[in-house]
Parts: sequence; C-alpha cells; structure tokens
Amino acid sequence: MKIEHIAIWVRDLEKMKEFYQKYFGATSNEKYHNPVKNFESYFLSFENGSRLEIMTRPDIQEGNNSYDAQKFGIVHLAFSTGSNEKVDAITETLRNDGYEIVGEPRTSGDGYYESVILDPENNIVEIIN
Repeated sequence: MKIEHIAIWVRDLEKMKEFYQKYFGATSNEKYHNPVKNFESYFLSFENGSRLEIMTRPDIQEGNNSYDAQKFGIVHLAFSTGSNEKVDAITETLRNDGYEIVGEPRTSGDGYYESVILDPENNIVEIIN
C-alpha cells in the first residue's frame, strides 16, 4: 500500500502551483473546476510518483496553524533531494527569492540533513537529503 496523494486547501491556487513546479519539479494536470461547488484544484505530480492536490474554494475558513504555534494535524511536507549539496542549493535559491528559512541546513536528531522553509502560504516544507 502507498499514499496516493495528500491534499491541502490554498488561498492562491496559481501561486502555489508555480511554487511547487519551480522549486520541487512538480508537473501539473489541467485545472479542475466544479462551478456548482465553486471548487478548483490541481494535482501536482512528482518524479517518484507521489502527488499533492492543491484545492481552493471561497468559503474555506482561515486556520491559525503556524510554525511557532502548531496544532494537531498534518505538520509538514518533506522533499528528498538525494544529497546535502542539493539541500543547500535549493535552500539558497529559496532564500534569494525571498522565502522564509525557518530552519537552516543541519543534521537533525533523526539523522536527516535538512532545512525547513515556509511555502507562499506558510505551510512547513522540509528539504532533506
């Protein structure tokens, strides 16, 4: 058995799609739109076959989860790059493009070489070796 996909609600569907395509190599399907529910989504596919569904609908309420004040539920996404050098390179690219680095590259207690960034909507993303 495998996880087929994980879905997250987003405010700006296009901005989030572009972020995951640019920095993590996602490819996207055509936008799905259900006019009855005023629902739109993309499935973002990654090299290893995993997928992320990003969805939007105008009636979704804001949450108050943050990096500093986390709540129960899904906490972060982690992308494996294959090397420490790629972790460093992607982290620097994101930094130079103005994204917040909340955890500098380091070896974590569980043995990953990782950095932690926030995506455009403040979802926590780990970049690991």
